Amino acid sequence: MTGRTNRPVRLLLADDEHLIRGALATLLSLEDDLVIVAEAASGPEALAMARAHEPDVAVLDLQMPGADGVKVATSLRAGLPGCKVLIVTSHGRPGHLKRALEAGVRGFVPKTVSAQRLAEIIRTVHAGNRYVDPELAADAIAAGDSPLTAREAEVLELAADGAPVAEIAERAALSQGTVRNYLSSAVSKLGAENRHTAVRLARERGWV
Repeated sequence: MTGRTNRPVRLLLADDEHLIRGALATLLSLEDDLVIVAEAASGPEALAMARAHEPDVAVLDLQMPGADGVKVATSLRAGLPGCKVLIVTSHGRPGHLKRALEAGVRGFVPKTVSAQRLAEIIRTVHAGNRYVDPELAADAIAAGDSPLTAREAEVLELAADGAPVAEIAERAALSQGTVRNYLSSAVSKLGAENRHTAVRLARERGWV
């Protein structure tokens, strides 16, 4: 079949939900041309496992402790370019897809996909092709691009847990005045009442 080779495709599975990861590993292991070489429950663990085992394809959950799937993909692109990345998510918001594609992710699918279909997509990605779920792609196109600059998004994300301006400034290596300016700009661009509402709106659209 298209995308199959004599050597099994070596997979890394990363998901912080152990039950889902275990079930996925069991189902994908039933495919004679796929083999699970490593599993991980967080972003940093996924990076460590990828470096140790050098899988052909990393199947990453979008949201994981320590670093999300897009950040892991960015690191893998720089340090392990031969490893192709496929992201599965239950939060397929428009901004997430754009960030993933910019990070070099080759596949982006919802967790509602069947294991059999996922196996087919893994083969597609391994063969050097790209697969994006059509509904997620349509939503991303309809939503348009984020109005936030990279710095505004970064500062807004740091403000998500209610951190004071002084703490955000220290973590972002910026002055407090600059942080206030970025937060004010982000709030204005999103048409929000305050930074807390701005964080919520940006997250709903996948922009942070």
